[in-house]
Amino acid sequence: MRLSGLRLRVADTEKLASFYTGVLGMSVDQQGVSLRMGYPGQDADLLLMPGGGGYTHDTGQRYWKIGITVADVDLAAAVLRDKGVEVSEPRQFLDIGYMCHLKDPEGFVIELLQHDFEGNRVENAADPDAPFAKACIGQITLRTGDIAAEDAFCRAQGMRLLSMQDVEPYGFDLHFYAFTDDVPPNPDLWAVENREWLWKRAYTTLEFQHVAGARFANVPDYRGLEVEGLAAPARDAFGDPVNPG
Repeated sequence: MRLSGLRLRVADTEKLASFYTGVLGMSVDQQGVSLRMGYPGQDADLLLMPGGGGYTHDTGQRYWKIGITVADVDLAAAVLRDKGVEVSEPRQFLDIGYMCHLKDPEGFVIELLQHDFEGNRVENAADPDAPFAKACIGQITLRTGDIAAEDAFCRAQGMRLLSMQDVEPYGFDLHFYAFTDDVPPNPDLWAVENREWLWKRAYTTLEFQHVAGARFANVPDYRGLEVEGLAAPARDAFGDPVNPG
């Protein structure tokens, strides 16, 4: 099985597709009235579905973002700025990762996350003419107040917990699940050692930002996940759809 897709309902599929292809280097295919786009490999695609619009992100929502993992965040951010995209300044966020953030033209949040921590990036890690050549959708991030329920659902589907990350200064922790037989280098899933390893995986993880006991709002334009190999449609612990795909 494989986490194979994220479904978002958008106002203008063609306009948004041009951003993901022309700016972020994805490829696109028509799928009925929707557009499917992504990078080569085993990571998840984005399925842009018509009928949305008016999306505004806030921290009280269930759906948060996608994370695109890249070899060189500084290079990627510079190329995006040259194309007129507003990007936050790359920084090392605690002992989590070296990252920056942007939004697509309809307001959906995108995180660019480097394979290596600040100062650990190898020289010439990325081609200046193709900063997204090694990119993949590394994370799809949801918020939860009940990680035990999320954990039970993920394990029931056959996913493995790969990393837990304490972000205590900000009042939450992070939990990463994937369909994989990979074993992190350190058996302590809270270990910092596992994080750069995780950012180099070629598949998509399902990331939960866990705020204990919090309640989050449904996002109508978040239309759920796709899982290759899933036998029948399901609902996750929050009630959002998980579809075969």
